[in-house]
Amino acid sequence: MKKYYVTTPLYYVNSEPHLGTTYSTIMVDGINRYRKLLGFNTRFLTGTDEHGQKIQQTAKERGIEPQQHCDELSRKFQTFWSTVDVEFDIFYRTTSPKHKDTVSKALDFLHQKGDIYSKEYSGWYCVSEECFYPETDIKDGKTPTGRPVEWISEKNYFFKMSSYQQKLIDHINNNPGFIAPKSRKNEVLGFLKQPLEDLSISRPKSRIHWGIPLPFDSEHVAYVWVDALINYAAACGLFQEDRKNEFNSWWNESFVQHFIGKDILTTHAVYWTTLLMAMDVKLPDQIFAHGWILNKESEKMSKSLGDVIAPEDIINVIGLDSLRYYFFSEVNFGKDAPFSVELAALKSNSDLANNLGNLLSRCFTLINKYYDGLVPEMPDQTPQVILDHVEDLYENIEKAILKNQPSDAIKPVIDMLNTTGKYLEENAPWKQAKKGELKEAGECLRVALEVARLSTLALMPVMPNKTTEILNLLNIKPSLENGAEELKKWPGVQTGLKLEKIKPIFPRIDLES
Repeated sequence: MKKYYVTTPLYYVNSEPHLGTTYSTIMVDGINRYRKLLGFNTRFLTGTDEHGQKIQQTAKERGIEPQQHCDELSRKFQTFWSTVDVEFDIFYRTTSPKHKDTVSKALDFLHQKGDIYSKEYSGWYCVSEECFYPETDIKDGKTPTGRPVEWISEKNYFFKMSSYQQKLIDHINNNPGFIAPKSRKNEVLGFLKQPLEDLSISRPKSRIHWGIPLPFDSEHVAYVWVDALINYAAACGLFQEDRKNEFNSWWNESFVQHFIGKDILTTHAVYWTTLLMAMDVKLPDQIFAHGWILNKESEKMSKSLGDVIAPEDIINVIGLDSLRYYFFSEVNFGKDAPFSVELAALKSNSDLANNLGNLLSRCFTLINKYYDGLVPEMPDQTPQVILDHVEDLYENIEKAILKNQPSDAIKPVIDMLNTTGKYLEENAPWKQAKKGELKEAGECLRVALEVARLSTLALMPVMPNKTTEILNLLNIKPSLENGAEELKKWPGVQTGLKLEKIKPIFPRIDLES
């Protein structure tokens, strides 16, 4: 069986889950579920990044120990992901003893290899971003992102990142899909046209104590990015003698894919990759940088504009299914995307309430009214206009997911539903049944019911709870692991099955109320 190992970034515990982290995690969760549907054996990692100066400062301001602060925030992330139907296999924390041990072994390996050295260093340091900036990037005492900096002179340890510049360029050029989308690949190659500086990988304990001590100098702790990036491979068993087979299986033999926000592309595409090269470890198969969720005017959300909305509040208004569905159906995953509660509600009403929900309601209501709730027989021949959609559905979903375009996996479902809606309007089974043409009406309703079944199966990765509810009504209990088999089945509903009377499964969202 094909193996697939996918990761979100580790989220920094200086804030609770917000719309951006929610978007990223829900999307990766759905893509992972789609991979299961396509027959992959999958492993999905998310977690929290818990060291660094910002954590140290925040804990001090709160009057608690850094570990207590991390425990509280990490717990909030774990709890919230369950709330939004994220089904991860590994929740990774960088304060775990195993992680600390692995980071120590990795840095010791690099030090012994001669890829780490020390020197006195002076430069502009940004506390909020926890990194140094060259003089050319500083304008009016601030970073390119507008954050304040301070001048710092200290002894630091450096990783010989510059030694791996050409090797990384060659790898990117020889593996066209390594960094995606293409615009991000070009961005990294543009960055690598300039001489690559060595990377400062430590901070003195006199300034930052909340970190993993260097194995070769206990007066320094590991730079938070170097510490955190190692998580992806450490979670599979990197530098762990008792997990060699597991590491080989999930890192070396799997398709390894990192999904990240575009703002952390350089750290993943340059820092992480050169570290792996230095450790003689295989690079991930793909680093995919997605865009940001913007406001409805396509501007970055901000507290000053007053348009930052907590994801919990959004869910309370429009429901989790509508939020998840909007992300998957409306967003081009590699680009920035506008979002508002109104946009999500309109999309939900259009595709879910008016389309799939209406189709289900019609089928269940009419079958209960004219057939004692018993599912009618299939026609001898399904209309070709419907079969064209049915026969291409699985292949279209597979193409979309393997291209990291989940919205393209939704489109054929909606197209199929739209065609079926026209088919119902043209045949008007409610009129046929009223005139006593029960065979013709029943066959039409059965075809529509089968389309509703297939559409629901295809949306399982997007809305796991709602789709389970619908499939239970149809006495179908598929798992994602056998979902592909179910998707290729026509028909799939049992003839003569007794259907319950149902309330609207996707009620229209009335924002005014």
